Amino acid sequence: MQKEFRKNKNQLKLTFYSGTESVTGANFLLEDDKTKILIDCGLTQGIGFDFKNDPNRKPFSYDPREVDFLLVTHAHTDHIGRIPKLIKDGFSGQIFSTKQTKEIAELMFDDALSILNNEAKKHDAEPLYEKKHVDGALSIWQTYDYHQVFDLNEDFSVSFRDAGHILGSAMITVRHKDTAKNIVFTGDLGNTPTPLIRNTEEIEDADYLIMESVYGDRNHDQKEQRKEKLKEILQKIIDRKGTLLIPVFSLEKTQVILHEMNDLVEGKQITSVPVFFDSPLGIRLTEIYQKQYKNFNEKVQARIMSGDDIFDFPKLTKTYTKEESQLIRKTPGPKIIIASSGMSTGGRILYHEKEYLPDPKNAILFIGYQVPGSIGRAIEEGIGQVKIENQIVPIKAQIYTVSGYSSHKDSDNLVDFVSNTAKRVKKVFVVMGEPKSAMFLAQKLRDNLDVDAIHPREGDSFII
Repeated sequence: MQKEFRKNKNQLKLTFYSGTESVTGANFLLEDDKTKILIDCGLTQGIGFDFKNDPNRKPFSYDPREVDFLLVTHAHTDHIGRIPKLIKDGFSGQIFSTKQTKEIAELMFDDALSILNNEAKKHDAEPLYEKKHVDGALSIWQTYDYHQVFDLNEDFSVSFRDAGHILGSAMITVRHKDTAKNIVFTGDLGNTPTPLIRNTEEIEDADYLIMESVYGDRNHDQKEQRKEKLKEILQKIIDRKGTLLIPVFSLEKTQVILHEMNDLVEGKQITSVPVFFDSPLGIRLTEIYQKQYKNFNEKVQARIMSGDDIFDFPKLTKTYTKEESQLIRKTPGPKIIIASSGMSTGGRILYHEKEYLPDPKNAILFIGYQVPGSIGRAIEEGIGQVKIENQIVPIKAQIYTVSGYSSHKDSDNLVDFVSNTAKRVKKVFVVMGEPKSAMFLAQKLRDNLDVDAIHPREGDSFII
């Protein structure tokens, strides 16, 4: 039973405004009698709502003008996508993240602006936010390194630890000085070990833990199997002279798949065929990854220092313009097209799906999570046809999924992660997952580790 919140310096309240019954839309508020701290402010994605009922356009359930600080775990859209709207609606506090998260967020906002403006024009509506709101956010955004402890005010300090999810991703520890409570927000936790970045750090000092649960009820393919499965699928489509579509998220998934294909092509493990990298945002983000190679794991750093461009290989073509993208169809198979968005909710992948899904010699490969209601989820589940941009597209292409390339921890590894702090933690809040995944993980944590784990619902508040 939730206790009444009494505004005094020794009592904290944690409220879950979104991101509790969905994989997307992270937005949590921690407060005491004087200070309000928001953790993440992301878009809710891929649930099939129309423009008029878009939850992202609704007013925040709190007054942004009253929020003092915003802490950002990482730069995926479902964690940062509504930050400019927060500015638009009156937030004027300070924003904190790692340096890499801010750098990536700037590109993500820039890309989102054109999409939001186009959507607004279609519906004769005001856009979710404008460039001045992005600029406003970046002007009050400060960065800190991992493990650098900094004070928000006399009552709270903050530090970041490497979440191992994407470049710059952080687990955020908020320490309440008067009570010496450590409240840890995991953001998204990496599928350690990853092909590129460093491992997720261990957390041993959490008094309260707010953790993701995307794969809370299932495990991935074994890491030693995923590359072999990828190789087999690629070669199978190449041998029958088909086209393989790989929908990717521009951030992290793109860089991982390029790195893996670099190994396969340069190692002559698959036949070299034309590969089209058809994502302007993905290309720009890959350039950031190339500059930030010192944040990669030691093995990848050594390869780069030896002169290997791990994101490039023979017959890879980057397509920048829409015209270049559409000309891909003139290249006969076999060929591979890597394009965003990862859940087929927009981007250039939609054009290619209309072009190639009706042909049984082609295939589509999913390497990332597909949100319920998205076109990607419908395709992955084997539906016979989908509607893409008002066109009914029959699906006769083969459908493959390799889950080992997920950038999220699976069920067993989420439990292992919590085990490091199980003796200390007073309560674990399981969020950022479909209800069945979150509830399964909460029960698994109770059964395996004997910790107090719960699955909060949207709008729930807890005194901690």
